[in-house]
Amino acid sequence: MTWFFLSLIAILFWSGSDLFSKMGSKPDDKYSHWKMVIAVGLVMGAHAVFLILTGTPFRFADIIIYLPASFLYILSMILGYAGLRYIELSVSSPICNSSGAVAALLCFLILHETMSGLQFFAVALVCAGVFALSVLEKRYGSAQRLQAEGDANRKYTRSFLAVLFPILYCIIDGLGTFADALLLDTVIAEEQANIAYELTFLFMAAVAFVYVVIIKRQTLHLPGEAPKLAAALCETAGQFAYVFAIGANAIVAAPMISSYCVMSLVWSRLFLKEKLSKAQYAVIAMAAVGIVILGME
Repeated sequence: MTWFFLSLIAILFWSGSDLFSKMGSKPDDKYSHWKMVIAVGLVMGAHAVFLILTGTPFRFADIIIYLPASFLYILSMILGYAGLRYIELSVSSPICNSSGAVAALLCFLILHETMSGLQFFAVALVCAGVFALSVLEKRYGSAQRLQAEGDANRKYTRSFLAVLFPILYCIIDGLGTFADALLLDTVIAEEQANIAYELTFLFMAAVAFVYVVIIKRQTLHLPGEAPKLAAALCETAGQFAYVFAIGANAIVAAPMISSYCVMSLVWSRLFLKEKLSKAQYAVIAMAAVGIVILGME
């Protein structure tokens, strides 16, 4: 059951990261996603250094060992941050988080991991809920918002990039979760994997800083970047819980955690004033039933 509570923590913080990332993404700032990378990398790097200084065993070789998963996760996140400039959170999050279904399918087909009948049903509910949310949003949500807002945001809602970014995130993040299932506890322990990932993100933050500030001569205004820093804190906390949940029960935890888009939709309605339809609320309830079943098994 430990994996279940860790999964809930990851859901809470990663949905918060979604919210603050969207708040910090500005359509008119083409460097916004790189600034997000800087913020997340700095917070994660600080957390990694803290863990090392407080006695967590770590070798720099662990960075190389865990690099396949780190690379896939970081790439997917950069694409996700870029996509938030073109698409609303209530559209992006469900599509992105269909990655849990990709990971579960790979674990089932390649690693031959098993689930009970009830767990399989619960995973199906969660994955179907995530998929249904993306379909409903694509079919109805965008049209309703465009009608209400006029043509000003049309390029962000219906452009090719608006759909491409979350789809790429879904596929690449699913591959990253599958890489986790291969590496955790067999090649590298959760603590070392988490530190390796955070230090790799710190390196990417340094690269992004050089690109944005030194090469492109952009100015970073810290008060205006507060949502990005909040997103970075939530992302780091969610990642810490996630890596242990995946290490304990990858095939069930992956699709469960991917349902954090359900909470992202709630936050988008409460704080960003993005409207949800009755059908969306029904699908959210269906996914919640799946989560409860997973927790009881």
